[in-house]
Amino acid sequence: MQQSAVIPTDCRRIVGVLGFACVLLGACHSAKSPSAGQPPAVLVTRVVQRDVPIYREWIAQLNGSVNAQISPKVTGYIVKRNYKEGYFVIKGQILFEIDPRPLRAALDQAKAAVAGAAANLGNSKLSVARDTPLAKEKAIAQAQLDNDIQTMAANKASLDAAIAQQVTAQLNLEWTQVRSPIDGIAGLAAAQVGDLVGPSNVLTNVSQVDPIRAYFSISESDYLSVAARVSPWVHGGAATAPSGSGDTQFIQANGLPFAKQGRIVLVGREVNSATGTIQLATELENKDAILRPGGFGRVRIGVAIQKDALLIPQRAVNEVQGEYQVVALTDDNRAEFRSIEVGERTGEDWIVTKGLKANDRIVVEGFQKLRDGMPVAPKPYSAATADAG
Repeated sequence: MQQSAVIPTDCRRIVGVLGFACVLLGACHSAKSPSAGQPPAVLVTRVVQRDVPIYREWIAQLNGSVNAQISPKVTGYIVKRNYKEGYFVIKGQILFEIDPRPLRAALDQAKAAVAGAAANLGNSKLSVARDTPLAKEKAIAQAQLDNDIQTMAANKASLDAAIAQQVTAQLNLEWTQVRSPIDGIAGLAAAQVGDLVGPSNVLTNVSQVDPIRAYFSISESDYLSVAARVSPWVHGGAATAPSGSGDTQFIQANGLPFAKQGRIVLVGREVNSATGTIQLATELENKDAILRPGGFGRVRIGVAIQKDALLIPQRAVNEVQGEYQVVALTDDNRAEFRSIEVGERTGEDWIVTKGLKANDRIVVEGFQKLRDGMPVAPKPYSAATADAG
C-alpha cells in the first residue's frame, strides 16, 4: 500500500501566504479594471459659422507727424540750455542761448552806420535843395546840380544798405535764442554749455507726437488689395470718404493693440522699382505720448469680409508633416481624425475651408492622447477654462 506524502508544517505556511497574496492581487486587479475602461475626458467645441473680416498686417515704424531739427542760425558759444530732455516743449520756447555779446556789438555798429548814412543823405538833400534854384537862374552850372542829385541817390542807397545791415544784425542777435518751431517732445541735447556751435550743428530734435504716424511699406499686390479702402480717404478727404475707409489698427511691440484707431494719411506717389513696394502712413491720436518716434509695431488693415466662414480655435489644429488635422467627434462620442484645409487666421481662430461643416464637434484640448475610434468623455471648452487648467 502506497503511503501519501506528508507536507511539512513550514511548507504549508508558505503555500498559505502565497495563496493569500494571489487573492489580494486578484482583488486589486478587479478593483482597477472598471476605471481602466473609462473614456478620457476632453474639451470640445463646435465649429462656428459667421461673417469674418479679413485683415493684413505689415511691419511699421513710428515717427512724429512733424519733426524739426534744431540748429542755430548764428555762430557762438552756448551759455544756457533751457529745456529738459525728453519733455514737452511749446512753439517759441527758448531751448538754447548763445552768447549774445558779439552780436549785440555788431548791432550797435550797424545802428551807427545807419546814422552816418542818414546824415550823408540829409546833407545831399540840402545840396540839391540849395542848388536847384541856382541852376535855374544859371547862377551855377547844371552839371553841379546833376552831381548833387547823383550824390543824393548814392547816399539813399547807402542808407538802405545800412538799414538792411541793421536788420540782419538785429536778427542775428535774436537768433542767439534758439527756439522750438513746433509743439512737441524735445530729444537729447547734442551740444552742451560752453560748446562752440554754428548753423551746421544740430543741437537737438523736436517731434510732434500727437498725432503720431506709423510708416510702412507694402508690396504692389498688397496695395491693390487695400487701395479701395485707403485711396478715397487720402484723395477725397474725410468729407467724401466712405465710412470705415482708411481705418487701421496699430499693434504695439508687446503684441497689444493700441487703444486708438488710426487713419491712412499718406499713400506714396510711386511704387519703388527696386523693391516693388509703396509707402503708406497711418496717423494715430497719441495724447498721452505713449507711442514714441522710432518704435516698431504692425499696422493692421481690413481688406475684405468673408461670408459664412467656418471658425475653429487655432489650438485645436494639429500639423502633421505639412498637413492639418483635427479630432472630430461622432454622434456616439468617438474620436475621428480628419484632415482639413485652413485659410486666414482671425484673432485666436482659424478659418477652415475644407474638412468640417457648421456645428461639427471638435476636440480642442486632450487630442494628443486619443486614437481613431476611441470613445471620449466630452466637456465644454472655453478659452478661460482652458487657460485656467
